[in-house]
Amino acid sequence: MSNGSSITQFLLLAFADRRELQLLHFWLFLGIYLAALLGNGLIITAVACDHHLHTPMYFFLLNLSVLDLGSISTTVPKAMSNSFWDTRDISYSGCAAQVFLLLFFLGAECALLTVMSYDRYVAICKPLHYGTLLGSRACVHMAAAAWGSGFLNALLHTASTFSLPLCQGNAVDQFFCEIPKILKLSCSDAFLTELGLLILSTLLIFGCFVFIMLSYVQIFRAVLRIPSEQGQHKAFSTCLPHLAVVSLFVSTGLFSHLKPSSISSPSLDVVVAILYSMVPPAVNPLIYSMRNKEIKDAMWKLLQ
Repeated sequence: MSNGSSITQFLLLAFADRRELQLLHFWLFLGIYLAALLGNGLIITAVACDHHLHTPMYFFLLNLSVLDLGSISTTVPKAMSNSFWDTRDISYSGCAAQVFLLLFFLGAECALLTVMSYDRYVAICKPLHYGTLLGSRACVHMAAAAWGSGFLNALLHTASTFSLPLCQGNAVDQFFCEIPKILKLSCSDAFLTELGLLILSTLLIFGCFVFIMLSYVQIFRAVLRIPSEQGQHKAFSTCLPHLAVVSLFVSTGLFSHLKPSSISSPSLDVVVAILYSMVPPAVNPLIYSMRNKEIKDAMWKLLQ
């Protein structure tokens, strides 16, 4: 990477100048991080240990929890360390690794959420074909495709971004290394390739979102035709949490990368980054367990 010799480290955004506020940020991030670790860890353990949950839906949920743990562990520990030790620096290789891992986990999560919407569509709209369309081999292949797409997306973006010459300093206006912030440091005529990749990724994410919405239109039409109120409640209890997770994750992620520069500000950028990188991993276990009796029962057995 050509500019590795000229820049050896980046400076991340400092949350505050006062020591008390820095420690407040540390404890706040620590609370969110521990909540994500506990919630996703419980889901992973419950799904792995309870044979009643060895179904496609919970297999994908286990993968989602692993991705959530990976994404929040990529950004939050470094931000906590900087706040606690009153530093801002991150090495060049550390920044590249952070960009790669975050894009890998978030890209795979977006693909996996699309697969999960297909799982719910088949389960509710084509229940007689569920066993054939979503057998164990098909589930493994779809999960592997989600992870593979995240890896390819991260590899392309990281290689493109960190091959750009940087001529605007090394201060990243974010608490982790984020591609739009790094592009601001590049020479004005050198970032068109990466910008094109960002636009392509945005279109793919939007395509996943449209596929998910169309799936749920069909799902809700099928659910409303179910004669029993208990059947409707069971269908909604497995679909609404997934729809809430998708809406939060996709809307904040797209807003972060597509918002016009006229409304951009450091504080708004930080809030939006927290919403798409920290809040979903922390609240996903809560959303899925609140409306899902099987998950609650498995967690209760696990805790007992």
